[in-house]
Amino acid sequence: MENYGASNIKVLKGLEAVRKRPGMYIGDTGHRGLHHLVYEVIDNSIDEAMAGYCNTINVTLTKEGTCRVSDNGRGIPTDMHEGEGMSAATVVLTVLHAGGKFDKDTYKVSGGLHGVGVSVVNALSSDLKMTIQRNGEIHEQNFKKGIPQEALNVIGTTKKTGTTIEFSPDPSIFTETVIFEYEYLARRFKELAYLNPFITIIFKDERTNVKEEYHFEGGIAQYVTDLNKKQEVAKVFVFSSKIEDIEFDISLMYNDTYDEKVYSFVNNIRTPNGGTHEAGFRAGLTRVISNYNTQNGAAKEKDVKISGEDTSEGLIAVVSVRVPEPQFEGQTKGKLGNTYVRPLVQKATYELLSKYFEENPIEAKAIVAKSLMAARGREAAKKARELTRRKDSMSVGTLPGKLADCQSKDASICELYLVEGDSAGGSAKMGRDRVFQAILPLKGKILNVEKARLDKILKSEEITNMITAMGCGIGEEYNEDKLRYHKLIIMTDADVDGSHIQTLLLTFFFRHFRSVIENGYLYLAQPPLYRYKKGKKEIYFKDDRAMNDFLIENGIESLEGQSVGHNDLLSYFKMVDHYRGSLEALKKRYALVELIRHFIENPDLIGLDIDNMYKKIEEFLALGGNNILTKTVSQDSIHIFVQTKGGMEELLINDDLFGAPHFAEASFVYRKIKEWNLDFNEDILVVLDNIIEYAKKGSYIQRYKGLGEMNPDQLWETTMTPENRVLLQVTIDDAELASDTFTLFMGDEVEPRRNYIETHAKDVKHLDV
Repeated sequence: MENYGASNIKVLKGLEAVRKRPGMYIGDTGHRGLHHLVYEVIDNSIDEAMAGYCNTINVTLTKEGTCRVSDNGRGIPTDMHEGEGMSAATVVLTVLHAGGKFDKDTYKVSGGLHGVGVSVVNALSSDLKMTIQRNGEIHEQNFKKGIPQEALNVIGTTKKTGTTIEFSPDPSIFTETVIFEYEYLARRFKELAYLNPFITIIFKDERTNVKEEYHFEGGIAQYVTDLNKKQEVAKVFVFSSKIEDIEFDISLMYNDTYDEKVYSFVNNIRTPNGGTHEAGFRAGLTRVISNYNTQNGAAKEKDVKISGEDTSEGLIAVVSVRVPEPQFEGQTKGKLGNTYVRPLVQKATYELLSKYFEENPIEAKAIVAKSLMAARGREAAKKARELTRRKDSMSVGTLPGKLADCQSKDASICELYLVEGDSAGGSAKMGRDRVFQAILPLKGKILNVEKARLDKILKSEEITNMITAMGCGIGEEYNEDKLRYHKLIIMTDADVDGSHIQTLLLTFFFRHFRSVIENGYLYLAQPPLYRYKKGKKEIYFKDDRAMNDFLIENGIESLEGQSVGHNDLLSYFKMVDHYRGSLEALKKRYALVELIRHFIENPDLIGLDIDNMYKKIEEFLALGGNNILTKTVSQDSIHIFVQTKGGMEELLINDDLFGAPHFAEASFVYRKIKEWNLDFNEDILVVLDNIIEYAKKGSYIQRYKGLGEMNPDQLWETTMTPENRVLLQVTIDDAELASDTFTLFMGDEVEPRRNYIETHAKDVKHLDV
């Protein structure tokens, strides 16, 4: 281990950077970033499959809250790495930019985070175990927060090959949630199985005993068919090609809707912002449809100009390319940047689709008719759209009367606040910086654009006011260069109505100004919940978690005689605060939360038979001075009514309670807390309260309410001044998921929405009642 330690110092520097700024590597430390860890691990297995060495991948979500990914590939190499002085497998897990993806002979194409994937997962995990089956031996190594706990050891023999990675996300990093969502992951695994019809992904959730197997012989043609939920206009067409070193598969069909679903991938990695491969496909498709109309259409239709916007209406397509050295824009690969890919994909799409149209005239005419219908609809909406266009960029005569515009004409510094209500709008107008901040108050709730066609949408006064104020046009006339503000900021109250207005506005931008979101121009204002003032120091916090993190950091000095350092104590009590938050979430949904906490902290009780469990419950409640008035004990549940100091409370104790997401989260975090083996001689939540109270001494903490209750100075100081404000940038992580979500919650069909609410009601984290 002495020889190992010298190299370890260099390794830690890289991974410490990951722990300090995890968002640089996985996007964020919330729900999306948590699940991105799983994607990074499974991407390595997919790379093995694409190289022809793996056909089965097992993913398991364990009852303990870990995720285990196992494949039957070759196994990570276990021999010593000359440059690093440790095994190659250890290098892969502990050194950034290390892996087989930089050697063209190992993986001709690959996904992953450019070689930082698994090491980043390791750095952001409280525990990780690597098991490798290779060359007849089973190798194993354990890590904590990226640090190897021992050298790679041989623990047995085997005839199999493959790699298994099991990891626990670190609750001090992922403070929002550490519980993996089955449906979210299942969506990605199904996607991978469609794109790689030669592999089988077995996904098991031990928490709920759910197991699914994904294997789709039909590949992306089956993917497109399964994506379609409406009446088809033209059946599925799929084609594959290889030009130079680019391989690609494309499948498409048309249905009778007005929306499009185009999903593009590079080396199995979703590119939600498209890129050169998707642009090439769209250009080729538009050219084929336009040419066919010119050559074969009716006389009155031949002169109709069909645009790319027209050919996208009702289109469902999957574009999957394999590129040896993909160049992505951004660390999390939102867009493909290789310029030479576009003309290759465009050429192949045009040639193969032209041949298909010639051989299938019925399908071709149906697709062209669909595009012509879209073109006619576009023309019909043109007049209404012209009403929203600014005729002269220097004129203010055509701007909405409610708009308080800014003085600057430099769009790169200008901001437009879309403010809920005239009252808050008035305060914002008075408190703003007139040089670069414009205010547009919105009256009530805007039209739900999910249920309306463009001509009706453009009759809405609130919507036309927004479009006119932005100055960039809408639809085919959209011109980003004319966008008058490069920050469009939605500012609403933090209540149910505010959330509804926010959702309506997000629906509007997603459906009609998606590029505004993709280019990073759309933001949500985050009015702070608290103002902290101590002496001359004044800080604003967006929520309880942010304020508590600050108070914990400043109150830890009150603890004396601890065997761990400041940073470790900070991580520990952030975890304790996370635990308390999970308990508070349980308290909103259940009575007798102290009893529930007793189960969390004494998990052996859950394994008892019903009669013994009831005896333990009775003893615990009696210790707290609570009396059980009535009980119903069945084979698999206990239903009790209890007289407490606060009145009568009722609780149903069964598998639904023990399997509830908040119960699972609290249990997971508590297990991690116990692993620290710190003893404070009193309840850790009481210790946490003492730390926070110590930090509060001599300070003044103000809790803010709605926007309308703030005067102009407060609104400026807390929400509008660039020095203090917090803005949440709106991004599109998964366009397919986002589109389906808007359709589900904002669309016409009530039944799917009701079913979703009934299924997921118990998972709600933020409940406003």
